[in-house]
Amino acid sequence: MPELIEVLREEHRNIEKLLLVLEREFDVFGRREQPDYEVVHAVIGYFKEYPDRCHHPKEDMVYGRLKARDPVAAKIVGDIEADHQQGAQRLRLVAQAVDRVLGSGEVLRETVNAIIHDFIERERHHIAMEERILFPAALRTLSLEGWAEIDARWNDETDPLFGKATEEKYQSLRDCILQWEREAEAERA
Repeated sequence: MPELIEVLREEHRNIEKLLLVLEREFDVFGRREQPDYEVVHAVIGYFKEYPDRCHHPKEDMVYGRLKARDPVAAKIVGDIEADHQQGAQRLRLVAQAVDRVLGSGEVLRETVNAIIHDFIERERHHIAMEERILFPAALRTLSLEGWAEIDARWNDETDPLFGKATEEKYQSLRDCILQWEREAEAERA
């Protein structure tokens, strides 16, 4: 399997961890308790920074190559670049909703929950589509030369949260994720 597909799948697993963080924090919000806004801002910051700059361009390259080699398969996948842009727009709505809560506090909890859960649901749906449709189609269609050309172009920039060294601004988020993973492990034991 091409290294890029393995990298993208690992990034999807990491994105799912962050979606779980948002989900847990806003389940608290839905019970009229206060989420950890430092963690929420870190998740939003990560989504603004890493996926659009590093993850999505890699997927766009795979999709572009698939579209050139097999337009029918690409049509089944849909317009992945537009999906990425729509995801960025949904993230902006999440950030605006959180800012409104922290600024004026004059926003309905139901509205905030709807915006957050829409973002989470659509991100999960998008990832599932890539895993079920895009990646298998690309693996069937692209030649070794095609993968080599993609490999030569993709940016293997270090992930600021899940890389070997976590950036300071993401440390509290990383600690939160690690704590939840330890708790989940303890519950399974």
